Amino acid sequence: MSVEEFDVVVAGGGPSGSTLATFVAMQGHRVLLLEKELFPRYQIGESLLPSTIHGVCQMLGVTDELAAAGFPIKRGGTFRWGARPEPWTFSFSVSPRITGPSSFAYQVERAKFDQILLNNAKRKGVDVREECSVTDVLEEGERVTGVRYTDRDGNEREVKATFVIDASGNKSRLYSKVGGSRNYSEFFRSLALFGYFEGGKRLPEPYSGNILSVAFDNGWFWYIPLSDTLTSVGAVVRREDADKVQGDREKALGSLIAEAPLIAEYLADAKRVTTGKYGEIRVRKDYSYNQTEFWRPGMILVGDAACFVDPVFSSGVHLATYSGLLAARSINSVLAGDLDEKTALTEFEARYRREYSVYYEFLVAFYEMNVNEESYFWQAKKVTKSKNTDLESFVDLVGGVSSGENALVHQLVERSAEFATAVDKMAGGDDASMVPLFKSQVVRQVMQEGGQEQMRVVLGEDAEPEMPLFPGGLVVSPDGMKWLPHHPV
Repeated sequence: MSVEEFDVVVAGGGPSGSTLATFVAMQGHRVLLLEKELFPRYQIGESLLPSTIHGVCQMLGVTDELAAAGFPIKRGGTFRWGARPEPWTFSFSVSPRITGPSSFAYQVERAKFDQILLNNAKRKGVDVREECSVTDVLEEGERVTGVRYTDRDGNEREVKATFVIDASGNKSRLYSKVGGSRNYSEFFRSLALFGYFEGGKRLPEPYSGNILSVAFDNGWFWYIPLSDTLTSVGAVVRREDADKVQGDREKALGSLIAEAPLIAEYLADAKRVTTGKYGEIRVRKDYSYNQTEFWRPGMILVGDAACFVDPVFSSGVHLATYSGLLAARSINSVLAGDLDEKTALTEFEARYRREYSVYYEFLVAFYEMNVNEESYFWQAKKVTKSKNTDLESFVDLVGGVSSGENALVHQLVERSAEFATAVDKMAGGDDASMVPLFKSQVVRQVMQEGGQEQMRVVLGEDAEPEMPLFPGGLVVSPDGMKWLPHHPV
């Protein structure tokens, strides 16, 4: 058996794997990506955040392609949640970090979105091989040194690499090779039952592309517009209510829809898709978890292979692409000889755990459904240690820019008297769904790291110098591709 050699081999071609592979290849390193399926393929997780579109995707060079794909524009989120009986809406534009041209994301068909990222990886020099299933890792002592995989013809092959990346998702068969254990949350153990509908109702403009999240007695629904007519609809129920998703899935989904009058209203004239890739009613375990170890010498876990958090705030693709960027910085720094592996990967793990933990802690509070939205905002401010108003903190969090990183914020917008006046004016306006958001003495920092990514994209060398996110930690290079030691002036 001939053994090939690469700098990095990535198992998994989803958003985390393609993002990491592209960023490493862009630094001139040899990268092999092995994907077990043939793209395009079905995947759940259609709702994206601004930090992904205007930060990571802009760095990858795919924003024009995403804009041309015709995906619905998502300007925020709409919730029927908490003590108020009527839906309430937040807009990404409330956050000073994402006001203006970057105050939106997309709802995407993941088959199309993931294909765009994988094709981009190929264009940027990644050797992409589909229908190739990684079966094991190669080891020499304490270090992982490569992988064993089966190619599309059924042949077993081996590849040597300086780094092996597990980006193969929540069903990963490799994650245990890092060591440690997978800790499941006792709080977030849910089941999702979901399907797709044609002809569903839309929210009023300009929020027709928003995700609509509706709480009911036994859980909550997502309602995601994927085109003018196609909608992803799913019910998330607690583990103790698992019997509600058992048996005939058509009847089960229909019964759950009947328990959520607003969802039933929006689907009154709709028909479920029954053919093609969207024709199946699927069940998924939405169990939140995190690994006790994210890396070992020669091997790194990214995306869902490392951790997963409840999807109510659409954080899945954000955590996947952001972890890919963080890990790519560490790999690029080590391969360039700038940092040792332990220093670089300790920074990766600390930042990824922080981002996961912020979402997790906030969601624990958000699931306390018998409180009003002002309490949600206060909790966002608390868990992110924000200095911003409550509402800004909430939007920073659900927009994916709470880490404060320059490269995740497309525009640097100074707080001003004009902004404060605009908030006061909206609080006195006629839009009943928006008034409570602005009247709570609202919304400041999730952000000392996540919002800086988008800023770096625009400002480049002119971006403000960063401070370490952790005492004695590293900072990001001006181009966003590596870590640098922090040298205080």
